[in-house]
Amino acid sequence: MAETETLEDFYKHKFVGISGDAQKAIGDFNVFVMEDIVTPEGHSTIEYARRDFFKISLVTGSNLYHYADKTIKIDGTALLFFNPRVPYKMECAAGENKGFFCIFKEAFYSEKLRGSLNDLPMFAIGGKPCYLLDDQQRGEVSLIFEKMIKETGSDYKYKQDLLLTYVTEMIHYALKLDPADGLVHHTDANARITAVFSELLERQFPIVSPAQRFNMRSAKDYADQLFVHVNHLNRAIRETTGKTTSFYIANRIALEAKALLKHTDWNVSEISYCLGFEEPAHFNNFFRKHTELSPSKFRMA
Repeated sequence: MAETETLEDFYKHKFVGISGDAQKAIGDFNVFVMEDIVTPEGHSTIEYARRDFFKISLVTGSNLYHYADKTIKIDGTALLFFNPRVPYKMECAAGENKGFFCIFKEAFYSEKLRGSLNDLPMFAIGGKPCYLLDDQQRGEVSLIFEKMIKETGSDYKYKQDLLLTYVTEMIHYALKLDPADGLVHHTDANARITAVFSELLERQFPIVSPAQRFNMRSAKDYADQLFVHVNHLNRAIRETTGKTTSFYIANRIALEAKALLKHTDWNVSEISYCLGFEEPAHFNNFFRKHTELSPSKFRMA
């Protein structure tokens, strides 16, 4: 159960080398030229992981962009927006990608501007995060990224404000465009949505603090996150696995409950709260149903 990847983890684990200027801005915001970055596994595929930051990319190349249960084919240049709550993967279909990307935490945006990034169409759950660009548009967006890169290396007192202005400019640039609709239809869409559901479920764990609370307890919670009807999600999972969505959610909660009972000193009420149960008695009944033991007896076993 991988813990959330922070910006610092991102730099440490994803990059073998970062060019000099790119290392200067480590913090709530950073910007990179893709050609300057080398990852240990190459950068043909970027797998989704739990992250605590947003990402905007300008990519030129031949790619498949998988997000939630959808895929967009990109041949040329695209402006892409990545929300840490939505599973995604970039798959390079041919050659190498060129372009830029910036990464930043929600606080970088929300502390100075009203509203949440999650309310914007390109970052919203079920939104359309891919915008195809022509050569002129690529040049205009590239210029914004180049300004970002120049500013991260400056000593300007208000450079964080200026960087936020550039991010906002890029968001508004995208809002003026029509999002890409070139969806690729999977030959096995049920298997795809089942995999994305499993990925999203796993992202809710581990529970690392008694103050943390698991709230996505129903099939509808996951359907809403993936922007599909709950009946569609339930049908896809049942046809793929023979089991229900609720079965997988309950099993994952039970697995986490066992881990917390064995590897923490939290009391049963704290664990009950963390796992989203309103009353410890409800948790006791749930746990006994799945293990034939009470939480206390399981902890002592």
